[in-house]
Amino acid sequence: MTPTAARWLLPCLLLLTGCGAQHGTGLTAEIITVSASRPSDPPEGACWDTDIIPAVIETETVQSLVNPEQRDAAGQITSPASYMSVTKLRMVQDRSEVWFRVPCPDLQDATFWATVQRALKARGYYLLPVTGTDDAETADAVRRFQATHGLDSPILSLAAAQELGLVAVPLDQVQ
Repeated sequence: MTPTAARWLLPCLLLLTGCGAQHGTGLTAEIITVSASRPSDPPEGACWDTDIIPAVIETETVQSLVNPEQRDAAGQITSPASYMSVTKLRMVQDRSEVWFRVPCPDLQDATFWATVQRALKARGYYLLPVTGTDDAETADAVRRFQATHGLDSPILSLAAAQELGLVAVPLDQVQ
């Protein structure tokens, strides 16, 4: 190894180590700013989208005793117990609408979506060949990636695009 290469190796390794320590922080911070309504004064040039988070309804079925068993004097069962199934629905989470920043449509060409697919493929979320199209399989991979970070939506958020390294992160947001 040349002296020049050795002089640059340690700072590069430290830089990469620092990047690893920050991995995963950007998306979580953005998801916290998801809004229940459209922002009233969005920043100039910011693009927003909305998604519906469906209600979560839990179905619970329990067996309810209708008639207890009947026994004779010797303890033998003369009539078995009878039960009835009772089903109840319970609202776990109400339906809601969320607003979040997204990459602007003018950025979303075939090259952009091919890069999204490659980035998701590198992380194990997209398993198909790279096509450069925003299709159902890509949307599902985006949803699964974002769900692990707090946004269960197939619409690519700006924070997810930044986390995937597809969109620049403003210097004031770098940690």
